[in-house]
Amino acid sequence: MQQSRAESTDPGLHTRWTGRVIGLVAVLAMVNFVVDSAINAPLLVLPTMLDHFGTDQAAWLNATAMLAGVMWAPLLGKSADIYGKRRVLVLTLLLSCAGALVCAAAPSIWVFVPGRMLQGAALGAMFLSVAIVRSVCAPRIAMIIVGIVTSGSAVLNIASRFLIEKWAAEFGFQILFLISAFVAAAMAVCVRALIPESLVKTPGRIDVGGAVLLGGGLAAVLGYVSLGSDAGWLAVGPLALLAGGAAALARWFLVSSRKPDPLIDVRSLGGPLVLTLLVVFLGTGAYQSTLQLLPLIADVSADQQLGYGLADQGSMALLLAAPTLGVMLGGPAAGWLAARIGPAATLAGAVVFGTVVTLGMLVGASQLPAALGVVFLLGITVGALGTSGFNMAGSLASPERQGIVSSLVMVMVSIGSVVLNFLGAAVLRSTAVVVDGETANSATGVFSYIGLASGAFAAAAVLAVVLVRSTRRSRNSPAPDVERDPA
Repeated sequence: MQQSRAESTDPGLHTRWTGRVIGLVAVLAMVNFVVDSAINAPLLVLPTMLDHFGTDQAAWLNATAMLAGVMWAPLLGKSADIYGKRRVLVLTLLLSCAGALVCAAAPSIWVFVPGRMLQGAALGAMFLSVAIVRSVCAPRIAMIIVGIVTSGSAVLNIASRFLIEKWAAEFGFQILFLISAFVAAAMAVCVRALIPESLVKTPGRIDVGGAVLLGGGLAAVLGYVSLGSDAGWLAVGPLALLAGGAAALARWFLVSSRKPDPLIDVRSLGGPLVLTLLVVFLGTGAYQSTLQLLPLIADVSADQQLGYGLADQGSMALLLAAPTLGVMLGGPAAGWLAARIGPAATLAGAVVFGTVVTLGMLVGASQLPAALGVVFLLGITVGALGTSGFNMAGSLASPERQGIVSSLVMVMVSIGSVVLNFLGAAVLRSTAVVVDGETANSATGVFSYIGLASGAFAAAAVLAVVLVRSTRRSRNSPAPDVERDPA
């Protein structure tokens, strides 16, 4: 494989830390705080929202933004390559702002859910930030900055959790969406004023039909996975989502393979990029499923004699905060390593580390100190995994394809999270036991769940090793002979 143009050093790119670069990092880190405020923060007020709207459909209130983000991602990524990354990032932030305002003013769930779908566009802010970094910075410094940008907002996330809980109790859950709207609007102004527009653009047009088919198909299939467990796998609604999503994806693939300028040219993805996306899918899914297990373990006391439980051993808030602290360290560290040993080797190291650490939950399921250590190290793992995934994918793409390739990484993060969470939940349900007339998760289910997450990490590690070997072979292969000019 020849060195992509993304790896060449353009004299106009930033090659060292300057005031302008520090400003870029600060703005883009805050942009990624918008992503958290739109996607994850509403979980803190989920019970209040359920009571307010008089519904028990938590998935519709929670998962809608993530599913919509998957739908938005390919369209925003392709648009960024054609029209400019800064312009599309500003549009993304304004869409998120509008969606948050709709959610804050929603009189019913039927207005709230479309608002969440609009707010889900914020998911594009993360991969667009990465694409911007790679378009204005030389590869070595860009890898470090990607780690800081994608992980640096974690400290703000920790602090905001306590404020949101306090303000939501005093002013209602709507305050969360008003804050999210304000931050998104402020960041749109900052991006427009302080971030340069990318000079490298891709001539072409947006395949709107392909974007609707791909994004809608992905969102519908993931919607079936996310909502089927509550509504019933054979219920009419979830089955309709599955059938419609599968038909849309099949149609997209058949039509796109014949178009000269498709939304995603699957024929040109290449083996290394496909391997990278699979590693991200498995690795982030394994991490998110383990994170989903934590509150379930934390809610069980050892006195219940189920073979696990942490409820009577200390602060659970610390247990839930520890991964975020790890993310803050793992992202920048992975960027620093990638600049020295390469993103493929860093990605492989992250998933191998994650495999070993996840197995530590076999002890952590019943010992709080072990659990704290495991989730902190898992935070480091996922910070390194996300940074390395973006860096690896970006190194395989030419400058004019950074937007769409980065969006694929974000799509795989979302799909992995939904699918592995569902599989873990299915394991727990199938092994549940009845204790004192109440259904509880068994030790068999919990430890099998941990084994599933470790297995996903192990599979990702195998693929990552194959990726490292393939990139090394490509780097060491001799360049094709060039015919000399007889003159």
